[in-house]
Amino acid sequence: MKFRERFMKGEAAFEDIFDLTDEWNFSDEECTLREYLGLTAEEEDVWISESDEALEELLNRERGLE
Repeated sequence: MKFRERFMKGEAAFEDIFDLTDEWNFSDEECTLREYLGLTAEEEDVWISESDEALEELLNRERGLE
């Protein structure tokens, strides 16, 4: 199960994304980081163009927490 799915189910904290990003950086994975984390293109765009906090807020809204 990817980060996004686990986060949406409340099984992962947002901070887990940083460990998983490091894991991906040091792996031989051929997929993109977005694919590895299970993020949508919109979520990736928010993360890149805005901030970690903006992505967390978006995910929380999608999850119904805000």
